[in-house]
Amino acid sequence: MTGGLSAYDLVIFDWAGTMVDFGCRAPIAALVEAFARHGVRLDEPVARADMGKAKADHVRALLARPDVGAAWTAANGAAPGEDDVTALMADLGPLMRDAAAEAAELIPGAAAAVAALRAAGVRVASSTGYTREMMAPVLPKAAAQGYAPDHLVCAGETPTGRPSPLMIYKACAELGVWPLSRVVKVDDAEAGIAEGRAAGCFTVGVSASGNGMGLSRAEFAALEPAERRARLGVAETRLKAAGADLVIETVADLVRALDGDLA
Repeated sequence: MTGGLSAYDLVIFDWAGTMVDFGCRAPIAALVEAFARHGVRLDEPVARADMGKAKADHVRALLARPDVGAAWTAANGAAPGEDDVTALMADLGPLMRDAAAEAAELIPGAAAAVAALRAAGVRVASSTGYTREMMAPVLPKAAAQGYAPDHLVCAGETPTGRPSPLMIYKACAELGVWPLSRVVKVDDAEAGIAEGRAAGCFTVGVSASGNGMGLSRAEFAALEPAERRARLGVAETRLKAAGADLVIETVADLVRALDGDLA
């Protein structure tokens, strides 16, 4: 049970795949290109496996995979280490910033959902696996479309990132919001769902627009109904397994879902 909007004081939204960038495409393009520059071919499902983590942690998780580690060793002559994380991040920063800037279109219904929350007296914050440098071009573009959250926490601004709850704690502390049971975390990636659960928030997964689906808005719309239902079912199952209290297709459904009006 959600308890209705009056049960909450704050909603914390993820960015890519949740509020902007339908399909969470920008991080994949940047990661694939960064690894390719070092001679490693990164398949999209592999690149998506640790989505939602801080990008440096995401890179570490990829290099720790036996298949990626072996490919790195073959291409570069030595097993990957922390220096390689640094080198990849040096490439990834500009790539991610440019890709994020190009994919800053709000997901349909996002601005309206924020307006409805604020009209109900609910504050709006955000967190992301992007660094603040990566987010710099996204913020003004989102604001021009009607979305400017009250607070932003970026990767690297807490001692540890997702799935730890520290970004949520930081937002709540700086906004003066408590208890955490009156906070909603909305995310499309399993790491972000685990973060919300670890913090004690009511946690909402997003299945259609996010990492689990991985399709652009046009690609998603072009799916045959049976395939769409099947793929949504897989994404929903993964989000619930990560701890989501509720799964919706996109943020356009959030207010109705929190009010208990979504069938």
